[in-house]
Amino acid sequence: MNKDLGRLQPIVLNSYKPLREVVCETLRQAIRDGVFKPGERLMEVPLAEELGVSRTPVREAIRKLELEGFVVMIPHRGTYVADISLKDVTQVFEIRSALEELAAQLAAERITPDEIEFLERMLVEIGTFMEEKNMDKVVEADINFHEVLYKA
Repeated sequence: MNKDLGRLQPIVLNSYKPLREVVCETLRQAIRDGVFKPGERLMEVPLAEELGVSRTPVREAIRKLELEGFVVMIPHRGTYVADISLKDVTQVFEIRSALEELAAQLAAERITPDEIEFLERMLVEIGTFMEEKNMDKVVEADINFHEVLYKA
């Protein structure tokens, strides 16, 4: 249970990103930073109150985090922070590699000129951010790159 309110900062809406994405990034980072421990229960209402948002973006963020493997939703019991082992991480990367290969093949057949231009711009940005050693921006640009690739 989320007994210790105050572990998260309220969401500040000064971003172009949808609220659900900001909430998802906040929760993902809190899990990575150990604010939420493996096996800890995450409850929508306390999280929404702590972040200063409604339950809807929290619910949407939790669903996305489940797809990413950060949380586990157990029917009639709740949502818990996943206990991720090295073996789990290895298996996820093996599966993602196969899926990304398929996505790239399909995208090569279906991609539009505008999408190609966007991907080229993202690669330049990623290179710039790497030179600046700005890993947060590298990750953000990489996510944007792959989202367009997957859509194609």
